Amino acid sequence: MRILLVRLRLLGDVVFTTPVIRGVRRRFPDAYIAYLVEEPAAPVVRGNPHLDEVIVARRPPGAARLFEDVRLGLMLRRRGFDLVLDLHGGPRASWITWLSGARERVGYAVAGRSWMYTRVVDRPRELRARHSVENQWDLLAALGADPPDPARDPLEMAEDPAAGARIEQRLRALHIPPGAPLVVLHVSAGNPFRRWPAAHFAQLAAGIVAADPARAVVLTAGPSDRRAAEAIGEQARGLLPDGLRERILRAGEFDLPELRALIGRAALFIGGDSGPLHVAGTTRTPVVGLFGPTLAARSAPWRDPAIPARAVEPGPLPCRPCDQRVCAPGDFRCLTGIAPEQVLAAVESVLATSAARAAGCE
Repeated sequence: MRILLVRLRLLGDVVFTTPVIRGVRRRFPDAYIAYLVEEPAAPVVRGNPHLDEVIVARRPPGAARLFEDVRLGLMLRRRGFDLVLDLHGGPRASWITWLSGARERVGYAVAGRSWMYTRVVDRPRELRARHSVENQWDLLAALGADPPDPARDPLEMAEDPAAGARIEQRLRALHIPPGAPLVVLHVSAGNPFRRWPAAHFAQLAAGIVAADPARAVVLTAGPSDRRAAEAIGEQARGLLPDGLRERILRAGEFDLPELRALIGRAALFIGGDSGPLHVAGTTRTPVVGLFGPTLAARSAPWRDPAIPARAVEPGPLPCRPCDQRVCAPGDFRCLTGIAPEQVLAAVESVLATSAARAAGCE
């Protein structure tokens, strides 16, 4: 049997499909399983032990994309896939799934596109307090699979040994000792609805170092937020006395495998509800996640519950969760209402829990 899984993008959404990959392998142990994805998120599934192949879909601009999709669909048809699971549900993914010609095509009930599938699974449009992994798993459940279990079916992203070696080299260049408590603080997000105020990030970074001078805080950000990250670093250093300022670090840009390796090396990851937070969920590193317009119930790390994690949320608001199109109150109160002191308390709690569990294992 030949099976194709389709999830073209985005980073976090691709991460959330990785438990399904494991589930498909368990449900169909002898199948040939391939995964179709666009290049930016492809590192998430490259090296996945449950896949036989990763197929990268090119995304040319304009009308050229239509010709590329036809070419891709015909190539998939020649490959003779028996079953396609469209975990994406977008127009391009639906179209490619139909073009594959697979005998069985499973997808979500989407207005105007359900006819492209041979089996349709309901997907309510309202924002529910239900984890994204469970939403993705609905397609596999339609094929008789048992419900997912975070401990058995965690998020997965294989660490790239070469990326790990590069990270170790960069940390040595920053004079970070191998055993030093390293905190990765991701200070950017894909849209303003998930971006915590820069001054809050600076106050948090300074507070982490002030609480334990042995700690080092590495600030990470997407390419478009590089200058903002540098400004946050400068502001954080300005809040610290001489001798501690050098504990706030910027280590340059990281590609996705390097970011995964950096987080895997850290004592703690802190970030908003964005792709890097979900990559952190593929490691055993403790996590503190900041959730403004979104819900931790939907996007918190899906993995062994024994790994320390804490979600920081603003509490009940009549406008939360929202679809992140327009801020109804106009002041992004779901984010600005999360105080640095609140996050710092969560950080200290998670680090203390992690240290206690590590000591108990020794």
